[in-house]
Amino acid sequence: MMHWSGGYGMGGLGWLLMFLFWALVFYVIATVFRHLACGRGQESSLEILRQRYARGELSRKEFERMTADLGGCCHGRGRG
Repeated sequence: MMHWSGGYGMGGLGWLLMFLFWALVFYVIATVFRHLACGRGQESSLEILRQRYARGELSRKEFERMTADLGGCCHGRGRG
């Protein structure tokens, strides 16, 4: 006898595709928020460090350590 669920259930591939879809949505949202957060606060902190380094207030070693301490949100990229 054949069992038929009426087409309301999803097979294993359906669940996998749904999981991949929501994982992609979550990844895109997280990336957008990270990019927006990177534009505020972190960039200005990095810019302040660059200015202090340019004025000679920080040694190269201090500058590199402090830049790494900021967390690398923007991966060291400046806006100019």
